[in-house]
Amino acid sequence: MIVRLAQEEDLAGFIALAAQVEDWFGPMVEDPGFHRAVEDHIRRSAALVAVSSDAETVGGLLFGAEAPVHHVHWLVVTEKARGAGAGRALMADAFRRYVRGPGTVEVVTFGADHPGAVASGARVFYERLGFTPAEAAEPGPEGGSRQVYRRTVA
Repeated sequence: MIVRLAQEEDLAGFIALAAQVEDWFGPMVEDPGFHRAVEDHIRRSAALVAVSSDAETVGGLLFGAEAPVHHVHWLVVTEKARGAGAGRALMADAFRRYVRGPGTVEVVTFGADHPGAVASGARVFYERLGFTPAEAAEPGPEGGSRQVYRRTVA
């Protein structure tokens, strides 16, 4: 697996990732706003992809590097690649490319009561990367609870 900056031709891979998680995040595949957000992140070199040895997109990340508070806007790894290091590799590359301290990195993920919280492993994933749970966030587009996770960067 390699992690690299996303390119225009990676849009289809992001859409395929979105299709796998619409139950948790709400509709994205047919949403022009989601397409524009991905395209904008790609144009700004703020989108990363994890690609398997057979050229399949197994993960994608959209990042906002507005120091001192950086934001993981979207991170998805295919179900079959979860636990194999794709998410960790995407986050490590994002930190290397975009994060300069002092500051914080924030991500909004599932609330503890959201069905995707356990199934996706997102909360445990972020905690293992040194993020800590913070305040509640606005519900997701599907109505499920969300929570901010934050990591301090020296």
